[in-house]
Amino acid sequence: MGAGGPRRDAGPPDGGWGWVVLGACFVITGFAYGFPKAVSVFFRELKSDFGAGYSDTAWVSSIMLAMLYGTGPLSSILVTRFGCRPVMLAGGLLASAGMILASFASRLLELYLTAGVLTGLGLALNFQPSLIMLGLYFERRRPLANGLAAAGSPVFLSTLSPLGQLLGERFGWRGGFLLFGGLLLHCCACGAVMRPPPGPPPRRDAAPLGGRARRQRLLDVAVCTDRAFVVYVITKFLMALGLFVPAILLVNYAKDAGVPDAEAAFLLSIVGFVDIVARPACGALAGLGRLRPHVPYLFSLALLANGLTDLISARARSYGTLVAFCIAFGLSYGMVGALQFEVLMATVGAPRFPSALGLVLLVEAVAVLIGPPSAGAHGRLVDALKNYEIIFYLAGSEVALAGVFMAVTTYCCLRCSKAIPPGPSAEGGTSDAEEVEAERDSEAMPAGTEEPSSLAALEVLGPRAGSPEPEEEAVPKP
Repeated sequence: MGAGGPRRDAGPPDGGWGWVVLGACFVITGFAYGFPKAVSVFFRELKSDFGAGYSDTAWVSSIMLAMLYGTGPLSSILVTRFGCRPVMLAGGLLASAGMILASFASRLLELYLTAGVLTGLGLALNFQPSLIMLGLYFERRRPLANGLAAAGSPVFLSTLSPLGQLLGERFGWRGGFLLFGGLLLHCCACGAVMRPPPGPPPRRDAAPLGGRARRQRLLDVAVCTDRAFVVYVITKFLMALGLFVPAILLVNYAKDAGVPDAEAAFLLSIVGFVDIVARPACGALAGLGRLRPHVPYLFSLALLANGLTDLISARARSYGTLVAFCIAFGLSYGMVGALQFEVLMATVGAPRFPSALGLVLLVEAVAVLIGPPSAGAHGRLVDALKNYEIIFYLAGSEVALAGVFMAVTTYCCLRCSKAIPPGPSAEGGTSDAEEVEAERDSEAMPAGTEEPSSLAALEVLGPRAGSPEPEEEAVPKP
């Protein structure tokens, strides 16, 4: 996969085949975030067929989301071991097989195992590698690329739900699941285009990296010693507690305020339309030269704006104020979606991004189980208090706290650490064997080649993991 001619510089290409990768990442992001919510349109039929309650059928989407987030470390290990393309191809087949098998289910437990576990795992094995590959192809335009890829979430959410409704009416939930399974095969097509970017050929002196050192790097938990990463993880946990709750409760909140059903449902469409525009626009804004060094603060501002929107609009009762809330919420929600992974990439760098993303998704899975997708503890408060205002106050406070925490810790703590020269163990304390080899390699390399060697290491992980033969094949390539 190293063919493709010489590179102008050592960094990512920032274009070329990267635009194809971006398109595939757009589709994968749309499936990953939109599919669990789109499946909910079949819940009414599932309730009648299986004689179950709403909470029982809602576990299908909940398990799917839990697998999407909770299997992050497993996905990181597989990507490091086999590469992005094979993992995504396998994930596409798993996701499709899960929905096809679910169409033959005769019990809810079978739906949990097929549509929940299998499809959720398949989506996870597509989502994380696509983000990793996007980071390998873009650097200068990476904020814009992240924003465009993140726009797949609202686009697919606004199309998959009506499509599911149409399929359910014409073919029933079994036919809808079967056709959705075929639709998920597009993940395999997206995985097929995920070839590694062309880079400098692997050096012969880098080959002696032993299997033991490589196994230690399958999941680089040493990234947890990075203070900036710890700050990001805590921020994401606080954010995930409340970010999705208003969108989940919005329609019921509007109905409770006396808004007709059709107009209440249209409120989510307003959020989706604003979100579609906000994500790429925010990505382009974050890529500007003066703003890009301050992307963590921009992310903090987006979180604070989202939290304050919830707090200010908690007492909104008229349809006009609810529309204004949806516009403000969609704008801030889109900014958060566009910037969240850009901040992580900028924090840990490309070499440690797979492990860092896996750990972040695992933490987010815990937060999702506490808060969304069925509003978790927030939903139980609604049932107990019969009052949506308190839930909006609580969710807004959690998101605003995440924004304040991110900004304050970034300014007060991390700026101080930048003034301290990095020590020999600054980049991963548990990977001493690899650092010694990297030091050896750098003696024979000109200055400024650390980043391409890291990218090249990621590119050859897949072929080398299966057997040592690709190592020898890669050496003679120009």
